[in-house]
Amino acid sequence: MGTFDVEQARREIATAFRTSILPALSDYVEIPAKSPHFDPDWAAHGHLERAVARAEQWCREQPLRGLRSEVVRLPGRTPLLLLEIPGSGNDTVLLYGHLDKQPEMEPWAPGLAAWRPVLRDERLYGRGAADDGYAVFASLTALAQLDAQRLPHARCIVLIETCEESGSYDLPAYLEHLRARIGRPGLVVCLDSGCGDYERLWSTTSLRGIAGGVLRVRVLEEAVHSGDAGGVVPSSFRILRQLLARIEDAETGAILLSELHAEIPADRVAQAAAAAAVLGDAHWHRFPFAGRTAPMGRDGAARVLDRTWRPALEVTGAAGLPSLDAAGNTLRTETAVKLSLRLPPGVPADAAVARLQSRLEADPPGGAVVRFEASTSAPGWNAPAPEAWLETALERASEAWFGRAPAWMGEGGTIPFLAMLATAFPDAQYLVTGVLGPGSNAHGPNEFLHVPTAQRLTGCLAQLLADHAARR
Repeated sequence: MGTFDVEQARREIATAFRTSILPALSDYVEIPAKSPHFDPDWAAHGHLERAVARAEQWCREQPLRGLRSEVVRLPGRTPLLLLEIPGSGNDTVLLYGHLDKQPEMEPWAPGLAAWRPVLRDERLYGRGAADDGYAVFASLTALAQLDAQRLPHARCIVLIETCEESGSYDLPAYLEHLRARIGRPGLVVCLDSGCGDYERLWSTTSLRGIAGGVLRVRVLEEAVHSGDAGGVVPSSFRILRQLLARIEDAETGAILLSELHAEIPADRVAQAAAAAAVLGDAHWHRFPFAGRTAPMGRDGAARVLDRTWRPALEVTGAAGLPSLDAAGNTLRTETAVKLSLRLPPGVPADAAVARLQSRLEADPPGGAVVRFEASTSAPGWNAPAPEAWLETALERASEAWFGRAPAWMGEGGTIPFLAMLATAFPDAQYLVTGVLGPGSNAHGPNEFLHVPTAQRLTGCLAQLLADHAARR
């Protein structure tokens, strides 16, 4: 069996990005393939289909022996791109990514826009390039390297969905439909996560879940003059503040419901301390704080755990509030806010939604009409302990491609796919990683793909697949 040639792979992966991947990714950025929650008419608009078609076209052009490509469509569901690459041995590797996108979140910086690909200072700007359109390109390019070097790899399934940013609600149906074709993967690689910096390979050890919905407070059937009614009719905004205070400490941001907390395992505490030592203040300096806004948390290790293992609430949208230039002296009928509550791994998401609803709707202040309309529910995930071969392979890959040892850290976001796979394939090993590092700003303005990191991660993936095949 041959040895993986890192220098050959480094040259050829760089060429592939320059001549093939970046042009295809730029085409993809131009497609406003918003996830179904942000584009309810996605089927009529056809943008998700266009994104999948562009990715599949590129896949079919790759010189990868035995590659089978198919767009799978279940009635009424978003399309899914399925790639099958034959390999040696009895094991299967499942590689995952998605092509649906978050909305624009304007304004972007001058010269940049969500659907305008701009390559600047080794960064490809545009919505979806890093989150995570690059995944399908990196997966096949890594496998092509093993083909080119005549190195064995396991049978691989590449699964690219178009519903992830909406909670992957279509994915269970596809997993059931494709169960026989997927088989039982021994290794799952998810390329939809983050990296603490661009200096090493990062392995995500856990993800938070999410519970969300819309909280509505209604006090009137029609708006009235605030000077006439103020002091008599309670403010829907004030009542909403009271209700949120049942959930969150307004001074510290701590979530007050004990059922929404979880005990943090000792190994995750140790990994958080190690990650904080590696990152230093960069862990929080990467956020674009306004003015003298200071980070929460007492120190670096605590902030890592606050971001990955403790619940946190955010108001992500509001209704019932007119724009500032249209705001008159009016006591409004209602105020509504969209709540997004991140949950620690292990906290049941459905139970958390039910607890939120009961706590918010109970005994409404002032007798106001209060409703919590649940909309989002997805569990978190805690990775199983890695086998020795996987730890060794990650160390070898990070040293070879980044020149540094790898690092392990949880992430604060949610990838519902992983909780689904953990239930379906409890004995699998996992590599969850990605390119969403400092400044990349997924879901916000000025999202970018750090191209050198994407290239190195592709090389790490190729080397990992070679080591996986050789582990026995």
